[in-house]
Amino acid sequence: MKSLEAVTALAALAQDSRLAIFRALVQSAPEPINPGHLSEALDIPKATLSFHLKELSNAGLISAENEGRHKLYRARLETMNTLIDYLLENCCQGTQCPQPEKPAC
Repeated sequence: MKSLEAVTALAALAQDSRLAIFRALVQSAPEPINPGHLSEALDIPKATLSFHLKELSNAGLISAENEGRHKLYRARLETMNTLIDYLLENCCQGTQCPQPEKPAC
């Protein structure tokens, strides 16, 4: 993964609704989810959900497949794992990230 791809994916996830959508899709993996179900389960209006799905798709984090007249969405787990690997390799130098120290108070 290149730096720009990582930034794009992280930016897409840096919004509450998109993170909730992505979390729901990851939890349902490998099964896809109908956007109507996502809208209802997450209490996100359909037009707003459509915008967020487009942003996640443009970032390469989700994919859509046609089922008749409807689309089903699923998380692209390989992209998620590649992003995690990128962060571990480039931010933690391949080692476990250090734990923050506890405050003295």
